[in-house]
Amino acid sequence: MTETNTTTETTTTETNTATETTAATTADSRRLVVLDMAGTTVADGGLVERAFERAAERLGVEPGTPDHAEKLQYVLATMGESKISVFRHLFGTEERARRANSAFEEAYAELVDGGLVSPVPGARAAIEKLRADGRTVALTTGFARVTQDAILDALGWQDLADLTLCPADAGGRGRPHPDMVLTAFLRTGAVADVSDVVVVGDTAYDMLSGRRAGAATVAGVLTGAHDRATLTRNGATHVLDSVAELPDLLAESA
Repeated sequence: MTETNTTTETTTTETNTATETTAATTADSRRLVVLDMAGTTVADGGLVERAFERAAERLGVEPGTPDHAEKLQYVLATMGESKISVFRHLFGTEERARRANSAFEEAYAELVDGGLVSPVPGARAAIEKLRADGRTVALTTGFARVTQDAILDALGWQDLADLTLCPADAGGRGRPHPDMVLTAFLRTGAVADVSDVVVVGDTAYDMLSGRRAGAATVAGVLTGAHDRATLTRNGATHVLDSVAELPDLLAESA
């Protein structure tokens, strides 16, 4: 009788422990959300193209030339990638790449200061809802910190997210590398497993970054650079019309 009771108690304890572990895992799931900025939460109305044109001209790339058109096409095709990486590809030497990047960041910041950025409709409310639901939110960008801060200041978003990251904050490598997602994972400690991170963006590079980091939920949005087919082909697990739909998606899958 004693042995039977002991076995029953042990089985009950193991069952309770397993239930508690499952509940903790479920509660922990999708508690860290890593959001891209331009094209995902921020509408910049083609400022990347305009800033590139200013930067390219300063380096002697004349508007209207085949060289200018080819370089601009590459910039547009690699939206989401770290800008310094783009300029390294376009201008060959590190010195010229850094000159181009500095000119681009300066031009973009001037355009931002001119009031030419705005939130994607519903983005602020979505971020506030995510945090109200107990989720930790990180905002990431391929721009330098000075440009990221200029955008946040222009929108009044300095305290909107729990964390903001640029490539320099993650050792210098931007998307499609997983470094910013993993940095958010390590810095916040919001989830125990990287598979519980949610990554959201508007480009193929956002999707690749999320999948390479090991995130199980990698959502593309259709408010930016790339279409549904491109996002899906590069690893999107979900495609949303906009980030405004994200809180409902995560609530449904909780």
